[in-house]
Amino acid sequence: MNNQSPLMSVKDLTTRFHTEDGTVFAVNGISYDLFEGETIAVVGESGCGKSVHALSIMRLIPTPPGEIVRGEVTFQGRDLLKLPRDAMRHVRGTEIAMIFQDPMTSLNPVFTIGYQIAEPLREHLNMSKKAAEERVVELLDMVGISDAAERVKSYPHEFSGGMRQRAMIAMALSCMPKLLIADEPTTALDVTIQAQIVELVKRLRAELNMSIIWITHDLGIVAGLAERILVMYAGYIVETAPVKELYANPSHPYTLGLLRSLPRVDKGRAAGRRLIPIAGLPPDQIDPTNACPFAPRCQFAVERCLSENPSLKSIGPRHQIACWVNVHEAAPEVVR
Repeated sequence: MNNQSPLMSVKDLTTRFHTEDGTVFAVNGISYDLFEGETIAVVGESGCGKSVHALSIMRLIPTPPGEIVRGEVTFQGRDLLKLPRDAMRHVRGTEIAMIFQDPMTSLNPVFTIGYQIAEPLREHLNMSKKAAEERVVELLDMVGISDAAERVKSYPHEFSGGMRQRAMIAMALSCMPKLLIADEPTTALDVTIQAQIVELVKRLRAELNMSIIWITHDLGIVAGLAERILVMYAGYIVETAPVKELYANPSHPYTLGLLRSLPRVDKGRAAGRRLIPIAGLPPDQIDPTNACPFAPRCQFAVERCLSENPSLKSIGPRHQIACWVNVHEAAPEVVR
């Protein structure tokens, strides 16, 4: 158990979107702590609230239609949700940074890579133009872009997808943040480049002692990156555990489904078997019910699941699930 104070503590974070079709219950009262130097992964399928939770932390939810209804995000003793706009803008520039999924839409096509990376240095650290330019070359070199002194003059379209993502990482790290939020930063990249980006982030984390929130739909990519995993479904955290514990002892039906649909190359009975998709469709979050949101797709569902949504409960050291059923006793043959 970690005895130090959390770097960031999220409590009862709730975010909704008010649309013409109704109110979308995007994030529904999630809570967790993040410690200094720790990497956590937030996993789940598209629409489960992973990215909205991160944008809520950063106060980047478009309002309207979005609204952070309640909650606290305490970062180094300050509630980010209550900070004045200018103070929050400073936090985003210097203490918390975010890498987005598609670097092509995150980078401005009409400015050079060097200019865009230098902008936060001039804005937040008051660097001179010359000092900022020198620092940009150091940053591009740090993230593995060769011939950095020349590449600062390049435009985004002159970089490959992997190089653009490295440039985005350089921009995010420019002011040496304490927390890096990576929102599916490898989704648009091929598997070789994905592996390179993951290794780069691991190396930089060790060098800079950053905390990281890595958001992904792919449980496989975080196995060697994160210390702890939060599994989200329909805006709720449904399971949380240390990485090794989650892989060895998945205990929520949704987590089981995610792992069973993951290709395996290790030895044993799981290797070579057919992948099993999760049946059904994601829930309609416009009209939520009191039931467990996963119940319509769950092979373990009992009558209570259809009328009452469970809260997180501990089933082991640092391992919590939101489920009424012990899946290992219910059907042990499908667990792995």
